[in-house]
Amino acid sequence: MNTQFVRTLFHSRGGIAALVLRVPVGLILAAHGSQKLFGWFGGYGLEGTGQWMASIGLEPGQLMAFMAGGAEFFGGLALVLGLLTRPAALVVAFAMLVAIFSVHVGNGLFIANNGFEYALSLFVVTLALAIQGAGRFSLDGVLMARFADAGVVPAGPGGL
Repeated sequence: MNTQFVRTLFHSRGGIAALVLRVPVGLILAAHGSQKLFGWFGGYGLEGTGQWMASIGLEPGQLMAFMAGGAEFFGGLALVLGLLTRPAALVVAFAMLVAIFSVHVGNGLFIANNGFEYALSLFVVTLALAIQGAGRFSLDGVLMARFADAGVVPAGPGGL
């Protein structure tokens, strides 16, 4: 197994702050994704979201709705758990960039005008998590400790 790959994927020196960011943002993202995928919480589901996405030029609409909803729902759940946090956060960050530039940027900053401030906030948080990792209180941390116990990565500053 590639030691550097394991460290890049799971290692984080973060502590409680990563948990404080991950859990509420992950729950919010999962809820938004469930609106797109399943129509929960007053959402339109894949069909309605797909029609809207097609209407703004994101074609094929239903596939784009599935990709956006999947990124938010499954990425959000991964963030809550702190599991594969870096890849999940990168996928969500990319989805937020798409939302910013395809939907919100022409409306200015403020959300009252359908601006990009909210999507930008989610982008920044997920980018920070992609850089820092999940932190100590996460499934990534548990996996990293198991890899250290198995001798896959060195324990201590270079491993944990």
